[in-house]
Amino acid sequence: MSIAASIIASTLNAGTPLLIAAAGIVIHEKSGVLNLGIEGIMLMGAVTGFTVTLSTGSFALGFLAGAGVGILLGLLFAFFTLGMHANQYAAGLALSLFGAGLSAFIGKPLQGQALAERSVSGIPGLGNI
Repeated sequence: MSIAASIIASTLNAGTPLLIAAAGIVIHEKSGVLNLGIEGIMLMGAVTGFTVTLSTGSFALGFLAGAGVGILLGLLFAFFTLGMHANQYAAGLALSLFGAGLSAFIGKPLQGQALAERSVSGIPGLGNI
C-alpha cells in the first residue's frame, strides 16, 4: 500500500466520528440549541461501549451501552438547560469537561486492552442484497 493510500485510509478512519459529531452539532444549531458538551458525551459513550464490549464480548451490547450513555448525558444537558434554566454555554462546557475527565479516569485501566476479532460476515442481511 502506498503512503498516500495509507494517509487517506487513516484520515477517513479518524475523521468519521468527527464528521458524525459535526452533523449532530449542525442539527443542534439549526434548532437553536448550542451544546458544547458533544465531545464529552461522545467520549463517555465510547469508553462505556468499549468497556461493555470488552467485558461481555458482545458488540451489540457495547453499542447499546454507548448509545444509552449518550442518551442519558443528552438528557442531563436538557435537564440543566430546560429544567433548571442554566446557560447553554456553561452547561455544555461543564458536560464536556465532566465527560472528558470521567472517560479518562474510567479508561486508564483499559489502556492496552484489545477487543476480540470480529467475524468477517459483516452486517447480517446485507450480504444478500
